[in-house]
Amino acid sequence: MYRRQSGPYDGGSKEFRRSFHDEITAALDSLTIPGKHQAMTIHAPTPFPHKPPPDIVHFHRLELMPIMSLYGRMVAAGEWRDYGISGLRDVAIFSIFRRTAEHPIYRIEKRPKLANRQGQYSVIGMDGQILKRGSDLKTVLRVLERKLIRVVD
Repeated sequence: MYRRQSGPYDGGSKEFRRSFHDEITAALDSLTIPGKHQAMTIHAPTPFPHKPPPDIVHFHRLELMPIMSLYGRMVAAGEWRDYGISGLRDVAIFSIFRRTAEHPIYRIEKRPKLANRQGQYSVIGMDGQILKRGSDLKTVLRVLERKLIRVVD
């Protein structure tokens, strides 16, 4: 049968623990500021300075109601198939797709920084041209409702 021998580093002997404790306290006592006879205090690390998250612009529920109403009518007409909503730091975008794997054919953007200038809502076409801009969302969306009106034979 194998019998383990106790050595100085096994932590089992009382003499070793006592001498280890004495060595640690002596080392801590030696960590004093020159000219002062007090032990050095150890503080917890200071946390990294916390920056508040950036404000993200989103569409409000009351703004999404007319957009989704128009979207539902255009889907029923077979014009549009998919949409995507993005909330970014300075703009909220509602993208409208004819097919899922394409670039958006229209983008409805909300830029609150432009509220006092040209209006915070805009409809942008596939080529990047601004089709309509204004402060009232319903009037801005009228440019897309005209696409829904067709001549019936």
